[in-house]
Amino acid sequence: MPDDSAAAASSPPGSASSGNMGDSAASGSERDSSVPLVLPVLPTFREVPLGEKQHLFLKKLALCCVTFDFSDATVNVREKELKRQTLLELVDYVNTGPNKFGNSDATFAEVTRMVACNLFRSLPPSPSSPENSNDPNAGGGGDEEEPTLEPSWPHLQIVYEFLLRFVVSNDTDAKVLKKHIDQAFVLKLLDLFDSEDPRERDYLKTILHRIYGKFMAHRPFIRKAINNIFYSFIYETERHNGIAELLEILGSIINGFALPLKDEHKTFLMRALMPLHKPRGLAMYHQQLAYCITQFVEKDPKLADPVLRMLLKFWPVTNSSKEVLFLNELEEVLDLTQAAEFNKAIAPLFYRIGRCIESNHFQVAERALFLWNNDYIVSLVAQNRKVVLPIVFGALERNVRSHWNAAVHGLTCNVKKMFVEMDATLHDECLRLLEEEEAQSVSVKRQREDNWRRVEQMASASQASAS
Repeated sequence: MPDDSAAAASSPPGSASSGNMGDSAASGSERDSSVPLVLPVLPTFREVPLGEKQHLFLKKLALCCVTFDFSDATVNVREKELKRQTLLELVDYVNTGPNKFGNSDATFAEVTRMVACNLFRSLPPSPSSPENSNDPNAGGGGDEEEPTLEPSWPHLQIVYEFLLRFVVSNDTDAKVLKKHIDQAFVLKLLDLFDSEDPRERDYLKTILHRIYGKFMAHRPFIRKAINNIFYSFIYETERHNGIAELLEILGSIINGFALPLKDEHKTFLMRALMPLHKPRGLAMYHQQLAYCITQFVEKDPKLADPVLRMLLKFWPVTNSSKEVLFLNELEEVLDLTQAAEFNKAIAPLFYRIGRCIESNHFQVAERALFLWNNDYIVSLVAQNRKVVLPIVFGALERNVRSHWNAAVHGLTCNVKKMFVEMDATLHDECLRLLEEEEAQSVSVKRQREDNWRRVEQMASASQASAS
């Protein structure tokens, strides 16, 4: 850690020094709340000559390394307000003219130390996490629980604002700063994405995106670290508060990928993004996930076939709300799918769509039938009607005869009419084959019943002869 002698010297006699308290905060040790805390009152930047401003900046950074317990709003009220005002001064200082930092290693080290003291902390367990599973007072509503807001947000928000403006400042040279905003720093930022406070995750999202843009050397590491978070979420915990925000960052990153796509990016799509369809909490981040998937398909249309097949692999069969989300995403992907890729996945794809059409859950059936409202998808179906119609015809006909929902019945009639207009002969042939199949099914059922009846008769005769 940098020398804090200057900061310590500025403290009044009998008070804890800012530098020592900063070290305590950085190491995670607890300060004894019974010891009164007195912070030095430093002059404002306007009250000192230009040549002393950078020295005052370091003193204020050291003062802001002191952290407080916000669980009791009546403790250290004056000191908390003094620190808040000092943090606001630091934010204003970052926005002032050029040469504020001098690209000094010592200055950058103090900045990152102050940020670390305030931001990098252990997050409390979520009410639905395993740590609280046996706690009767912890709640257990999972997604229905209100998020726990960070009590120290009055200070944290300003620290995040300071870090954001510091990172994007033209006075910070990325080559010098990357020694301080290093991989360990980035990992600790990523750990904070699991915070329950949406305000904190929003700041983290913006800051990490800016770091990704400014420090090119960190880009592969950041992508890999996000991958690891996804793997842990998918295969181990299925609990993380920041998946949506991480996907939002990735959406912008994917948008900037150069063509042709590298193999590592395609691997990331198939091994990290597509399995994110598995967890139960898909609804919390599906919009951002679907955007990432469609970005890949838009950049490389040949990815449509493997993406469609992975969607079918992870298709939910007992969760209707997830099934509606899958159908929404399916339409977005099909909108970007070229005819050659569509032909590769056509049979398994429409088998699944057929199952959705005759779903007893009216929202699933309705959403599947809405696919025929998309002109591009209808054009693809029309080109391949001889393959598509025989697959879905049974589902359409059963809906027309007996589906309980009037809206689904009406939509099914419209789709059938569309197929009749495309190819009436094919429609009639499919109807004939379905009737033959149903007649055969009835015959098989009757034969099975006759066989069982004979078995029962033989059993009764055998029992009578034995008696």
